[in-house]
Amino acid sequence: MSLDPENTIVMETTKGKVVIKLRPDLAPGHVERIKTLAREGFYDGIVFHRVIDGFMAQVGCPHGTGTGGSDYPDLKQEFNAEPHVRGICSMARSQNPNSANSQFFIVFDDARFLDKQYTVWGQVVEGMENVDKIKRGEPVRDPDSIVSMKVMADAA
Repeated sequence: MSLDPENTIVMETTKGKVVIKLRPDLAPGHVERIKTLAREGFYDGIVFHRVIDGFMAQVGCPHGTGTGGSDYPDLKQEFNAEPHVRGICSMARSQNPNSANSQFFIVFDDARFLDKQYTVWGQVVEGMENVDKIKRGEPVRDPDSIVSMKVMADAA
């Protein structure tokens, strides 16, 4: 499988490398936000604050609590028909459908009940076994984190 370096994220976590294929065809605004934040180093050092076994691992809160986002305005939802299955990357949000900002989650197992209610923007194409090793909890004690998150085109 050939990956477009401009639409691929390389995420180094405390458990190992994870490669995410971005899907601008599904959610162009969300993909742009993820790339902007990655390029600014926003995600570097941020912890996986909410990790539910058999469901998903959530990350992207600068406070490590699930209560914060970036300094950018919230995004308008881009719900799509892509199914929430293992390896899918989707945006976290509050009750307001247009409240996604910087937090996202990676799905461990089938979570189809989220379909068309959360914005899918990418998929793990390498390193899902490392996502599986992320420490569980709500909140997680001594959580794993993103060491660095870069757009592949910039990492060369």
